Amino acid sequence: MSARTGYAQIAAHYREKIRTGALRPGDRMPTVREVMAEHGVSMATAARAYKELKISGLTSASSGAGTIVAPHSSSGIPARVEMHAESGRALAGDETSDILEVTTIGAPEAVASRLEVEPGTPVTARRRLVSRGGAPVHLSTSYYPQYVVEAVPELTRPSSTGGSRELAASRLNSAQSHVLEEVTSRPAEGDEAELLGLSAPRSTVTSVTRTVWLRDGRVVEVATKIVRGASVLRWSSAL
Repeated sequence: MSARTGYAQIAAHYREKIRTGALRPGDRMPTVREVMAEHGVSMATAARAYKELKISGLTSASSGAGTIVAPHSSSGIPARVEMHAESGRALAGDETSDILEVTTIGAPEAVASRLEVEPGTPVTARRRLVSRGGAPVHLSTSYYPQYVVEAVPELTRPSSTGGSRELAASRLNSAQSHVLEEVTSRPAEGDEAELLGLSAPRSTVTSVTRTVWLRDGRVVEVATKIVRGASVLRWSSAL
């Protein structure tokens, strides 16, 4: 990087290292002075780049170790959207997504109310397990209304699309606008405990229900994400 490198470029440089696993949770980040020397920037520029990483939840302060890469967490949609925009992937470098099931079901009442359809209306449900470094991170079931599936028939296949919402938004000619994420805790149900590697079948899990809208006002996806009760849920949104 040249002496004219800005804070955003420096933040993006370290964000990519964290995304690909070159910098892993708990790793010490270079000091601000080391960043200044490596990138040829002022202290103010280096400090602002680090502030951006902290605001994004990617780094944190550690007593005696300075700035470190933040512990693994389950990221919210804003971080996933940003990641896809930068890399074309909605997953970090060490994350994998296994499609467990793709079915057409009658929309449950909670899903129907968010999709603004009548309960029992046919919707496509895609259930997947996301793992990081081979360890399960979260279970997720996404529900798509018929107009989304008509635009993206790939959603009916048991394979990853690399970014289902992004693909749908592109095909429907309307960018993603905003997301509502609602968090509750409850006992594990069905095979959730087994898939998440929990020892007790009725262990507490945290459920995040998200509703994503397009700029034209249509709902593109309703999804439920299930994580271990002790998981850190982290997302950063512009206000």
